[in-house]
Amino acid sequence: MAISISVVLLLLILAVVFLRNGALKMSHAVVCVLLGFYLASSRMAPTIHEGLTATADLVSNLNP
Repeated sequence: MAISISVVLLLLILAVVFLRNGALKMSHAVVCVLLGFYLASSRMAPTIHEGLTATADLVSNLNP
């Protein structure tokens, strides 16, 4: 649960920065879509959350 809250905050900050710059590109749109899924608690949100959790677990297990 703690990881989903931090992901929501990170996505919110990124969305605000992208919108203030006025340069909304495809990567920025993806961030905004992910934020929308988290905030709306739609049926896709658990799938996205699981994917991000799996990615975070994978990255945390990497050795530099």
